[in-house]
Amino acid sequence: MKFETQAVISTEDLTCVMFDMDNTLFDFVEAKTRACQEIVNHIGCGEALDLFQYFRRPGRGFENWNNIQDYMSDIGVFSQSIYDECCQIYETEKLKAVDPYPNAIPTIRELKKMGLKIAILTDAHSTNAKKRVEKIGLSQWLDALFCADITGSSKPSHKTFLFALESLGLQPCETLFVGDSLRRDIVPSKTLGMLTAYAAYGDRNNDTYKQHETTSPDFILNNISEILDIIEPGKRA
Repeated sequence: MKFETQAVISTEDLTCVMFDMDNTLFDFVEAKTRACQEIVNHIGCGEALDLFQYFRRPGRGFENWNNIQDYMSDIGVFSQSIYDECCQIYETEKLKAVDPYPNAIPTIRELKKMGLKIAILTDAHSTNAKKRVEKIGLSQWLDALFCADITGSSKPSHKTFLFALESLGLQPCETLFVGDSLRRDIVPSKTLGMLTAYAAYGDRNNDTYKQHETTSPDFILNNISEILDIIEPGKRA
């Protein structure tokens, strides 16, 4: 489903583009699904999509290995040794499947050429986030990486956004936040006064757009490269 963006607003004061990570810079749903498939292949039974749903349960931790244990127990195949093997398979295959969206790195490279700071704000633990950033080849272009264990809170809490802004010495109006979740990325960042760009290309639940129309994003992206189209011409010179 393709969305139309609102009229372009001023980005003259923009000094930083801050990205969510998973499903904004790469397809993390696909990476986790492929890792789940390798697990069910290893244990010889089960369904990858069923296992994936265990990682989506509220309050269970979207990267917690206990989700694998619960799934194996529920289908009656749990043993400690196989569970340990499955945890390693999950981490190895998940990272292997992480690839940047087409145009992601070239777009960020162009933003850096404009003199803009590039930051990531993610709920992932820093250990996992650093591995994924390195895997997609983004490390050299990144000015800051803010993770849940660094900020002390998770989105949509305002605290995590404010921590990132204060650490970089930025005002909200100087920052464009790009994320695939309207509830967790766009609503809190816009409420704080940041410019917002909804990464519709990464949202697997596009119907949530209608649920949050009262806090519409400033921009809607159908491809990450469209960020370059909304920057003031002076910054592109």
